[in-house]
Amino acid sequence: MTDTRPATATVDFVRRLRRAGLCVPTGATLAFRDSLDALGAARPPTVRDTYWAGRATLVVRHEDIPVYDAVFAGTWVRPDAPAPDLFEQALATDEGADDDGEAAAGDPPDVDVLRFSAVEQLRTKDFADYSGDELAEAQRMMRHLRLAGPPRRSVRLHPGRRRQRPDLRSTMRASLRAAGEPVRLHWRGHGHRLRRLVLLLDVSGSMETYSRALLRFTHAAVAGRQRVEAFTFGTRLTRITRELATRDPDLALRQAGERVADWSGGTRLGDCLRQFNDRWGVRGMARRAIVVILSDGWDRGDPAELAEQMARLGRVAERIVWVNPLKVTPGYAPLARGMAAALDYVDDFVEGHSLASLEHLVAVVADAGGRPARRTDGRAVR
Repeated sequence: MTDTRPATATVDFVRRLRRAGLCVPTGATLAFRDSLDALGAARPPTVRDTYWAGRATLVVRHEDIPVYDAVFAGTWVRPDAPAPDLFEQALATDEGADDDGEAAAGDPPDVDVLRFSAVEQLRTKDFADYSGDELAEAQRMMRHLRLAGPPRRSVRLHPGRRRQRPDLRSTMRASLRAAGEPVRLHWRGHGHRLRRLVLLLDVSGSMETYSRALLRFTHAAVAGRQRVEAFTFGTRLTRITRELATRDPDLALRQAGERVADWSGGTRLGDCLRQFNDRWGVRGMARRAIVVILSDGWDRGDPAELAEQMARLGRVAERIVWVNPLKVTPGYAPLARGMAAALDYVDDFVEGHSLASLEHLVAVVADAGGRPARRTDGRAVR
């Protein structure tokens, strides 16, 4: 190394990277230093350890890797020392393994041609193919998804600086401190508040391979923001908002599992929506809210009842989003009786089979504009 003092060598290395054209923010430099400190807790970090610590914290773009390699070799490797095999420690999920998990014969490591990382594979992998460990990792990734619709205008007036409406009471009260002279005018106006979000999750038998992942997504939504209500439905409707309110995912899922009594049973969409409308939705919970239904649309009930309840919900909700994990299937058509009956009242019909599809759902909910124009029967206008 050009300098035996780790702090000085780190600063020198970052300066050389910047002079070579890499954009290295201060936060990345601190992360690099912290990673070296962590590596040196048990033993002095090797050149290979230092390489991967910098590669993970200082390099953002793939095209910057050759520049990083050249600067690293000139900073951390002595000219008279043999060139170390820096890339030997590549992740097994990135290189050196075929689809069966065994190393491909005669396939040398190549830093320029990398397979998709485990995170990228997890984003596009179908929830039905997840293992237990992958499901736990996906849950940690879901914490970064912020499911929130656009704010709505508050009905109540709040003190504000904008000249919207004179606040005579506050103005007169303030004038008492100035011998009755209204030195300063006070104003009130409409503020903004978060729009309520309602999630209805299908936990019937046909959704068994997806409901465990979507329940984790529902927990991330409830624990991550205010004004979120969560329900499950199969043969009955169950409110689980309180059970999912804790930030501890294991505790939340255990409480929800104990609360819900109809896991992997039948599906009566129309009857469950009628329960929601009668007890919560039409009475105020769904009014001007964004309602997200996560279901494959398979229904053993009467399609006419489902259409009637979707119409009731459509007349009060701001927007109805239907998330169907089966939509990704090639040649899929909404031919199931429940899905066909409900589709006329749905504003957005999206996929829900993977992390990438849930990221798209977050974008759809965030881009929901004002109340969509609806017909008097509650149907969405295409």
